[in-house]
Amino acid sequence: MKSNFAIAAHCVVSIACLLTGAIAASAAVDCPGNPGAVGTSRTISVDPTEHRRIGTMQYPETLPLRDHEVVLTFDDGPLPAHTNGILDILAGQCVKATFFMVGRMAKEFPETARRVYDEGHSIGTHSENHPFRFGEMAPEHIKSEIDDGIAHVSEALGDPAKVAPFFRIPGLRRAEGVEAYLAELGIMVWSADFPADDWRHISSTQVIRLALSRLEAKGKGILLLHDIQERTLVALPVILRELKARGYRIVHVVPASQAMPKTPTEQQQWFFNVSPDRTPMSKLSVQSVWLAQAPLRSRPSEVVLKTKSSAVFDIDSANDIDPKGVPKRSSDLSASKTMGHTQLPGSWPITASGMTPGSVE
Repeated sequence: MKSNFAIAAHCVVSIACLLTGAIAASAAVDCPGNPGAVGTSRTISVDPTEHRRIGTMQYPETLPLRDHEVVLTFDDGPLPAHTNGILDILAGQCVKATFFMVGRMAKEFPETARRVYDEGHSIGTHSENHPFRFGEMAPEHIKSEIDDGIAHVSEALGDPAKVAPFFRIPGLRRAEGVEAYLAELGIMVWSADFPADDWRHISSTQVIRLALSRLEAKGKGILLLHDIQERTLVALPVILRELKARGYRIVHVVPASQAMPKTPTEQQQWFFNVSPDRTPMSKLSVQSVWLAQAPLRSRPSEVVLKTKSSAVFDIDSANDIDPKGVPKRSSDLSASKTMGHTQLPGSWPITASGMTPGSVE
């Protein structure tokens, strides 16, 4: 028989869960100036020391998401020219995301870094210089890249406590030494569940198509994007609109703290179980990251924007979308809108045939 204390505690937890759910639900609906916004359906808090490595592109575990839940992540910034536009779009839709910042970028653009934090997004780190062959460097170099990146993002934000203990390895070039050192620091390694290949020389229409087709293939997960890319800025409004139209919900992730204890979960929730006919998409996602030349899926699965949309947008045509989500004719788009590639200083470009040494991912 349960004690009165246990029963009372259970009631308190139940009430708290109900309240949290109500708050999350209202957050997704109540967006000032935009009653039809995507919103953020709920926030989950995680303990990095319990689940050290997540993202099914590389690891067995991923975030404990429900079906049709998505976590948005952005790498390589901040870069004011594009990061600020992405922040405007997210704010207009009341969506919260996780940004993995490069140390030298935060050092150069601290105001943009602070804006990301001030608007309620989570901020992890992505090394100091985004070196290409991260996992192949000498141990002392790896540690310096991790430590300096954290230090400069902390300086930009003005408080180390504002930096989440989340880290994404540059280029997803994992290695035991890298993961072991991050574990020593109590930092959770984030891979992803699927990318949109927005670092490649592809149009924003292709970014949209890849993001949505890969999400549809997996049903939920962590989406990998880059806030230094103009094509991502152009694609984001359409991706968000389509997520809402298809019944997907945005989830925000924060590190557990005294103010926000870890979200209760069952161990099996951290493992991504999909039916056999849906696993090839995961393999395709991995290939696209490592080779940057994964072929697009067959045409039937590529035509993902023609249904459930308030405005018809044909991804198989030359049309594209401006940052406000309005379809534009190809004649109205500059080449930079569709094919522009932003890279970090000192990095190498990506060619049409694939990835060259030193390229940004």
